[in-house]
Parts: sequence; C-alpha cells; structure tokens
Amino acid sequence: MRRSVDDLRAFYGEPAGQLARRLLAGRLEEAWGEASGCDVLGLGYAAPWLDQFVGARRQIAAMPGGQGAEAWPATGRNRAVLVDEARLPFAAGTFDRVLLVHALEEAANPAAMLVEAARAMSPAGRLIVVAAARGGLWARAESTPFGHGRPFTRRQLEALVREAGLEPTAWSQTLYAPPWRPLLAWADGLEQLGRRVAPGAAGLILLEASRQAYARVRARGAVRVERPEAGLAPQPVGRTRAGLDLPREAP
Repeated sequence: MRRSVDDLRAFYGEPAGQLARRLLAGRLEEAWGEASGCDVLGLGYAAPWLDQFVGARRQIAAMPGGQGAEAWPATGRNRAVLVDEARLPFAAGTFDRVLLVHALEEAANPAAMLVEAARAMSPAGRLIVVAAARGGLWARAESTPFGHGRPFTRRQLEALVREAGLEPTAWSQTLYAPPWRPLLAWADGLEQLGRRVAPGAAGLILLEASRQAYARVRARGAVRVERPEAGLAPQPVGRTRAGLDLPREAP
C-alpha cells in the first residue's frame, strides 16, 4: 500500500524531508537544470522538484491513485492529475523528460509502471528514476517514506529500465547522511565524505535512461554495433554527461 500524499507532504515539511528534498534537487539540477521547450512528466510524488526545470514548456505531476493527489500550482500548461500507474492517460511520445520519485518502491507492478513511463517518452526523451537504495540507512528507517516498499540496487534498476525498452545512460547517488536528527546538520560534509569512502551508504539512487540508441547484432560469433542515428550516439564510458556519473563496469 502506498504512502498517502498527506504523509509525503508532512515528511517533506520536517528537517529530514527538507534535507532529502534539497540534496535530490541539487543532483536533478545538475542533470536537467535546463529544460527549455520541454514537456516534463513527474510520476509518483515528483511535484516538489518539477519547478526547478528552467524553461520547461509544460509540467505534469501525475500521482498514483493509491497515493492520492494534492493541489499543485496549475499555471499555464502545468497540471496535477490522479492516474492509474499501469495505464497512464497520455499519448505515446508526449514527454521529453520523465521523472519518477516515490514511484517504483510501492508500485504494484514496477515493470508495468516503467513500461508506461517509457511509452509516454518522446523518441529522444530522457528519464530519471529516483529510488531508495537497498544498502542505505534511509531504506531501513520506517519514519521516512524511503523505509516503505521495496528498495533497489543499481543493477536492479538497470534491469527494469532495459525490460521497458530503455538503455541506462548515467547514474548517481545522494543522501549519505543517516536519517538521524543530530546528524542532519552535518549532511553536506557527510555527502562529500560518503561519495569518496562509503558509496554503498547512499540513501538514494538516480538512474537516467533513454531509448536504445544502438543495437548489438550477433553474427558469426562476433558482435557488430549498428551505427546510431544522428544525434543519438551513445556516450563513451568514463565521461560525465548531464551531471550524473556514467556507469562503469559493474562490480
């Protein structure tokens, strides 16, 4: 059963929620801070982060029925809508950016939800999944929304997005400070330290994906990489794009 929208709103009004919101906002701004002319879909409970995508043409906050919807500034073409997470009321290819927050962890069928999110993406669209990290302390704290439902590892998220017909292109982590009030004041320092010495302690995983830009074709025992269309060339491993660290060889 999903956390109610009232529970989520209350959490993000508390010190721990304010910290989580700020740190996640920083990572998302690095990735998608500029969204000029883009149509953006937030799925789950993503409304607190949608306003930061500068220049977006339209922003839709789609909130699952089991969670409930809250009032969200409906300025211009921005809207909040209650949805069936497995049957989104949007035409295929509608959105240039899709952000999932508090979406997969408590979904009845995470794979079906991602398939619908992928269907709503434009051919050149980009998607970021934000999920509780299985190895992090926040996934064990039932006083936070991250301690409910199923947490994920990076490999599990990569498998899910591939099942939805997408290809992982970048990933990152955040929320290294434990969800204990006495330590929240040290969060920025712990964020820097955690990235260097304890990457497995992160509370959140961010995984970015796009439509598969190229295909591997096996022929006579060899693997041939089909040339991608212009503008969809895959990024080389080891570089950084859009503020998220590109995935390296899996441990």
